[in-house]
Amino acid sequence: MDKIIAVDFDGTIVENRYPQMGRERAFAFQTLRELQHKGYLLVLWTCRVGSLLDDAVELCKKNGVEFYAVNSAYPGEVLDGNASRKIDADIYIDDRNFGGLPSWGEIYQALCPEGQPLYKQQKKSLFKRLFGG
Repeated sequence: MDKIIAVDFDGTIVENRYPQMGRERAFAFQTLRELQHKGYLLVLWTCRVGSLLDDAVELCKKNGVEFYAVNSAYPGEVLDGNASRKIDADIYIDDRNFGGLPSWGEIYQALCPEGQPLYKQQKKSLFKRLFGG
């Protein structure tokens, strides 16, 4: 597939508590792992730098999500100040999106409409909220 998804961290993967680490947003890591499994390349695209960035990458790694690139369009890209910091991606997932951030269930269904639901039904009310069923 090789489609690239640029994913923000604060407010998107975790609740926005910057510079602290927010709690995981519901189903964020599960969805990101499944998207990787389906062949999407994930780029972490965040304002975090230094140890704050290292902490974010480590949290994702502990939750089974390793990124194709971090704050760059491809692994090893060197940003020298002459090039735009804009990440070249096919899809951007960010809480600052016009209209806000949809749920991770809605994101998954939009990107993988042919697939089985990502989340197993535990409670009917949760299933209805995620998939409208």
